[in-house]
Parts: sequence; C-alpha cells; structure tokens
Amino acid sequence: MPRPQSEEPAGRSQRQLRVGEELRHALAQMLRPGELHDPALYDANITVTEVQVSPDLRNAKAFVMPLGGGNAADIIAGLRRSAPHLQGRVARAVRLRRVPQLSFALDGAFDSAERIAALLNGEAVERDLQDKNGG
Repeated sequence: MPRPQSEEPAGRSQRQLRVGEELRHALAQMLRPGELHDPALYDANITVTEVQVSPDLRNAKAFVMPLGGGNAADIIAGLRRSAPHLQGRVARAVRLRRVPQLSFALDGAFDSAERIAALLNGEAVERDLQDKNGG
C-alpha cells in the first residue's frame, strides 16, 4: 500500500525525497549490466532500492542489492571505485546545482524481512497462536 503524501519518512523533506528518487532512477539506468567497465560491475544485476539525500543535498547514500545477493562485497567495492565516474554521469543526467557526493551501501532490508518471516513462521509463534485460540 503506498505511503500517504503527507507522511515523511525519517523526517526527510519533500525536496530530499524528490532528489533521492531522481538519483535512484538515474543510478538504476547507469548500473545496468554492461554499462560500467569495472570487472565487479560489468555483468552484475544491481537493484538501487533507495537513495537517501542529506538535508543540504551535498551527500547521497545509495542503498543497493545485487540480484540474488551474490558477490555483495565485490559489488560494493566496485561501486565505491566507480563513485567519481558515476557522479559525473549523474551530473549530466540530473539537473541540480550541485551533484551530491555519492556513497554506496548494501541494503539490509531484504535480510531483515527474511529474518522476520522466519520468526513469524517459527514453532514458537505457531504454539502461541494455538494457545490463544484454545487449540
């Protein structure tokens, strides 16, 4: 279910959210397989899940996830090596006065979601549900 417009995640302004979303779209286009020449990134399928921009719009952290979660450390290292090149490409793709300094981090949301799902499907929850329903 989409989040209502009036709700701002983690106190971020509409401008931060808008710039972050533009950067996410631009980076997603740039991180397609075959677009970058870094050996760790050349054939990698990378999803850009979110870009968080600082309040002054000088820094942007892109949260990424490699398809299947494989070679995550190599991909993050490759993205960090390619950050200056990507920043230059973002400057040409997105109209901003100043392009934010890019940094990359692995998105842990998928791991957290899997852990929560495993806990909810565990024996303790089943037992508690059965006890609650009188079963």
